[in-house]
Amino acid sequence: MLLSLVRRSRCLISSSRIFSTTSTVKMSETISLDQAKKRAACAAVEEWIIEGETKIVGIGSGSTIVYAVERIAERVWKDGELSDLICVPTSFQARSLILDHNLNLGDLDRNPILDVAIDGADEVDSRMVCIKGGGGCLMQEKIVASCAKRFVVVADYTKKSLRLGEQWCKGVPIEVAPIAHVPVKLKIEAMFGGEAQIRLATAKAGPIVTDNGNFLLDWKFVAKREYDWDEVNRAIKMIPGVMETGLFVGMAHKCYFGMADGNVKVQVKSK
Repeated sequence: MLLSLVRRSRCLISSSRIFSTTSTVKMSETISLDQAKKRAACAAVEEWIIEGETKIVGIGSGSTIVYAVERIAERVWKDGELSDLICVPTSFQARSLILDHNLNLGDLDRNPILDVAIDGADEVDSRMVCIKGGGGCLMQEKIVASCAKRFVVVADYTKKSLRLGEQWCKGVPIEVAPIAHVPVKLKIEAMFGGEAQIRLATAKAGPIVTDNGNFLLDWKFVAKREYDWDEVNRAIKMIPGVMETGLFVGMAHKCYFGMADGNVKVQVKSK
């Protein structure tokens, strides 16, 4: 009980640092993207990872998640909390983060229902539709998110948009079976316009191969065209050879954006 009160007191102090502009930076100054990511990640961890209540958490992938894992590890090894917390990874990177910080590694076979999943995003629009998969982990990220009671997104201010495509210009990642990448590409372009390109590797010849052994297409949809993203997501997933899309529609419960002025802006799913 005393430890919980101490942590909550620390959270209040931490929250005042996170949400108050004047306590951290001058109004005319801005913080770095890394600092913004860290503030968003820490805010989400403090709200959703609760001593004695949160038992299983999904750990996402990407640069912002590093700060979330660091904060969880700090609470485990420094604050003496969350010793029984089980962390379920969404990728090889997430698994490595969990092991590197000596946290309890879980999986969906033994832990099919998660209390919360925390993950990043490449872009989030005003309706909280997310594009994910810039790091190539979209399939496992979506599976883990779908198993969580709450899916929480953490990101910096460059990922927040009114509509998809304003900030993220690399398109919607789509994981495909290698044999099907050409037919899938042509069908997507015929159905919805734009251009779908296979994602090539930089340190090897040929395409990037996902953790699941598949290829990635990046579909650059038509800019400023109105899309029903739920309909688009469903239609693309019905194409034979498509394993998963990077469109996360109606999944995010709450989004935390670390802003340039030092604040954390919160966006909540409308009922």
